[in-house]
Amino acid sequence: MIEKPLDINAVKSSYKMWAPVYDKTFGLITSAGAKRIIGHINKSSGKVLEVGVGTGVSLKHYSPHLSVTGIDVSSHMLAKARKKVIKRGLDHVQGIHEMDARQMEFPDNHFQTVVAMYLVSVVPDPEQVIAEMARVCKPGGQVLILNHFAAEKGVLAKAERIMAPFASKIGWHSDFSILRVTGAEQLEIQEQKKQPPFGMFTFLRMEKKPANPVRH
Repeated sequence: MIEKPLDINAVKSSYKMWAPVYDKTFGLITSAGAKRIIGHINKSSGKVLEVGVGTGVSLKHYSPHLSVTGIDVSSHMLAKARKKVIKRGLDHVQGIHEMDARQMEFPDNHFQTVVAMYLVSVVPDPEQVIAEMARVCKPGGQVLILNHFAAEKGVLAKAERIMAPFASKIGWHSDFSILRVTGAEQLEIQEQKKQPPFGMFTFLRMEKKPANPVRH
């Protein structure tokens, strides 16, 4: 079953409302999970793209040896992110850009790591976002996803189905299927692991397949 797409204007409106209080609400709830994923990224090198950087609560956790770029569709969220970069002297952050993740303004094969945390269920076209993440990732690089995905059964699955009609109001899909982000041909799943609290979130580590060798 394909969920009804979110409207981009509804998403922007939702995050305009949340921007002033995000750091002390969802930012607190999600910070531990984001820190764990960034700990994994810090073991690598090269250019990193964080898709859906929001208010920039994660930026301080990246190691200084990385070159980090962040994008988001919400100008209100990004205003807070830019202030953090300046106030905290985050020199490893190379740029914060207002950009639609469905049409990124980056060249192919540009980043070693592309990460989206708590994002794919709040965008209108997650399949296209994943395709773009794969496009801008270098062959052999990693595409990382941290997100809540729909439970297949039990009380939680029932609750998610009840909340689903309110997706546009709350700004995310409660019944979002993991299958919507695992179909990109260029990407191969390397790791899939439940994350705290209570296994509500899933960490997906995917690797971009090497480019096809040139045949002579």
